[in-house]
Amino acid sequence: MASSLSLSSHTVASLFPSHTSKPQLSLSKSIPILTKSSQSQFHGLKFSHSSSLSIPRFSTFKTSISAKVNKGAVPPAFTLKDQDGKTVSLSKFKGKPVVVYFYPADETPGCTKQACAFRDSYEKFKKAGAEVIGISVDSAESHKNFAKKYRLPFTLLSDEGNKVRKEWGVPSDLFGTLPGRQTYVLDKKGVVQLIYNNQFQPEKHIDETLKILQSL
Repeated sequence: MASSLSLSSHTVASLFPSHTSKPQLSLSKSIPILTKSSQSQFHGLKFSHSSSLSIPRFSTFKTSISAKVNKGAVPPAFTLKDQDGKTVSLSKFKGKPVVVYFYPADETPGCTKQACAFRDSYEKFKKAGAEVIGISVDSAESHKNFAKKYRLPFTLLSDEGNKVRKEWGVPSDLFGTLPGRQTYVLDKKGVVQLIYNNQFQPEKHIDETLKILQSL
């Protein structure tokens, strides 16, 4: 049974040149892209195949971002729940380097690969005196299961409603439908020394982060 991907009118219009002699692509129809009936995942997207396949709508990412954290700035403070349901504040880590990475969702291929890469290099981060914090919209319970399954030794925070993501100005990807994958390195004074964004090469976040930490 063919699955389909629904695209917005703006996206479809930008992909095809307009010719008056040819009929316009009907926006009420879908473009078939897959024929599998099993469950599939792509980086930060979770797909469940039945009769159709659509990009999940992250409505919060269609909201314009009013602020953006830049290199050399002190980002907005936050207090969120970790995977154990305990409240954690950014100010708790003042006096040591902190790596804060925003990722789309637990259990997706790219996010799992990124989390495990941070796990495998965690001793290097400890040696540099740095703390690692992962943030996504997932619940504390989801984080707990994710951390337990992959033996993640660092903190995962639940940003319900994507409040912190918005306050920090983390950009979204894939025409605004996919939460961005962005990493920040804060020095001992809480000042941002690195901002790295790469949705489709999650392991590079670890390499770039370690480079800047070793230079602090």
